[in-house]
Amino acid sequence: MAIDLTLLSRSYCHLCREMEVALAPLADEFGASVTVVDVDADPRLQARYDELVPVLLHGESEICHYFLDGAKTREYLAGIR
Repeated sequence: MAIDLTLLSRSYCHLCREMEVALAPLADEFGASVTVVDVDADPRLQARYDELVPVLLHGESEICHYFLDGAKTREYLAGIR
């Protein structure tokens, strides 16, 4: 089963870049793909997640925001594997 994650991000956001870098090893470990989406490119996403960015999603499920919670993300990914 493929695991598709979405990282809501902004181009000028250092926390977003840090989460993307920190997420890469976990994504590799679990064979997950990560799609980075610019939250400012979609008014609906911007209205919903504006102050929470970066946000890591699996479908509609929010895994974490602001910083990568490695333990929580690992537990989540193991549970859907």
